[in-house]
Amino acid sequence: MKKDNFVIAKKKFNSRLIVGTGKYKSMSECAKAIKLSGADIVTVAVRRVNITDRNKPLLMDYIDPKKITYLPNTAGCFTAKDALRTLRLAREIGGWKLVKLEVLGDKKNLFPDMIETLKSTEVLAKEGFKVMVYCNDDPLMAKRLENAGADAIMPLAAPIGSGLGILNKINIQIIRKQTKLPLIIDAGLGQASDATIAMELGCDGVLVNTAIANAKKPFEMAIAFKHAVIAGRQSFKSGRINKTLMGNPSSPTKGII
Repeated sequence: MKKDNFVIAKKKFNSRLIVGTGKYKSMSECAKAIKLSGADIVTVAVRRVNITDRNKPLLMDYIDPKKITYLPNTAGCFTAKDALRTLRLAREIGGWKLVKLEVLGDKKNLFPDMIETLKSTEVLAKEGFKVMVYCNDDPLMAKRLENAGADAIMPLAAPIGSGLGILNKINIQIIRKQTKLPLIIDAGLGQASDATIAMELGCDGVLVNTAIANAKKPFEMAIAFKHAVIAGRQSFKSGRINKTLMGNPSSPTKGII
């Protein structure tokens, strides 16, 4: 089969599954689930992760940043000011330029504040960051983010951690048709089949955290998501049959005995 690389900001990755590092029972559980998922990229909430206190578990001791790409994100930020400060700090600490921008509008629904998100994207792009942007599933806003310099569009499937799956397939398909940027479903997936659906819609990847970390058997779910993404991508590239309102027999209609 022809190599099908996943490319973000000119960097190639093998896996199209991105995995979060939060909500696991322990660092060791997190590390094992990520290994089983086959993910090349993991998200790291800069505002919440321990990066200096050697008396507490350090993520770097469990997940080698030389082997797995760390994607610093701004989880917990509700203003452009906080998001910018957080990612500038990440750049100073680890030299990271590939980042995930997430500016939330409220603490209950966790929907993105798109005005603050757009403002942040414009500033970060000018400062040389490679910005992967968490956003709503509005095609118009997705296009504005692209024009503002985003390197990847990451619309939600459903509210963060809800497990509801993809609620608006039409908008996702419209965003897919209008952009050449990597399109990654971010937030709201609940089971492996949701990832397959996302990939069959033409998405380039999916980001999953809660669906794996909070599963009754997170290791098995990590493996399930790994294969679901691969299957969905292969299905999309294979070219599905056209939908029809009437039946179409699979056996010959001529020469019947």
